[in-house]
Amino acid sequence: MSAPPSKTFLVCHGAWSAGWAWKKMHPLMQAAGHRLVTPSYTGLGERAHLAHPAINLDTHIEDMLNVIKYEDLRDIVLIGHSYGGMVASGVADRARDKVRQLIYVDAFVPGDGQSLLDLNQVAVLRMQELVKSGGWRVPPNPTPSDTSPADVEWLSTRRVDMPIKCFETRLKLTGGPLTLPRSYIYATRITPADTFGPFARMTKGDPAWSYYEIDASHSPNVTAPEALMGLLQKIVA
Repeated sequence: MSAPPSKTFLVCHGAWSAGWAWKKMHPLMQAAGHRLVTPSYTGLGERAHLAHPAINLDTHIEDMLNVIKYEDLRDIVLIGHSYGGMVASGVADRARDKVRQLIYVDAFVPGDGQSLLDLNQVAVLRMQELVKSGGWRVPPNPTPSDTSPADVEWLSTRRVDMPIKCFETRLKLTGGPLTLPRSYIYATRITPADTFGPFARMTKGDPAWSYYEIDASHSPNVTAPEALMGLLQKIVA
């Protein structure tokens, strides 16, 4: 039996995180014959020294579009994790000829004109307090309780505060609603807030979407990489 064709996966990572957080997925992707591209947004990860108050959602969409352009990526399987769902939606809109399918991993699914704060009312108060105190950077959310101590240490020494404008910027879809194949992966080890439950329910009941669940907490790329890899391969097969 011949091997399945190689795919190029491009990850739009979550808030406070960066490309480094997908480290465990690289050997799994390589073993499966796929290419995994995990850039970091401006102001995060190895680009943390570039952080400034004006960075917003559009900056991060532009970061990813430039990776597509300069790396000459095509036939892309685009992954949006968490906040990365905001970024991936903008990227898929502006690179319609390059992105073949879009996979949201426990992520926000914005409509045209929506910001992350529109979709996450629970976080709004915390953000408003920061703005009042003159802050422009939002500290990370806590790590899920089932994260191993070694991973907690790995994450907590590398995650950095996010510019608040990233959460306040409204997504602009320039080419109308997205029509490409879309899948949603809902991580079922939820917190009481169940931030991504509404998107799971929305996509599960919509014939335009493929819907999947994973027995993992919010960052399966960290806590359940093999299970995530299995799902991704099933989706792109």
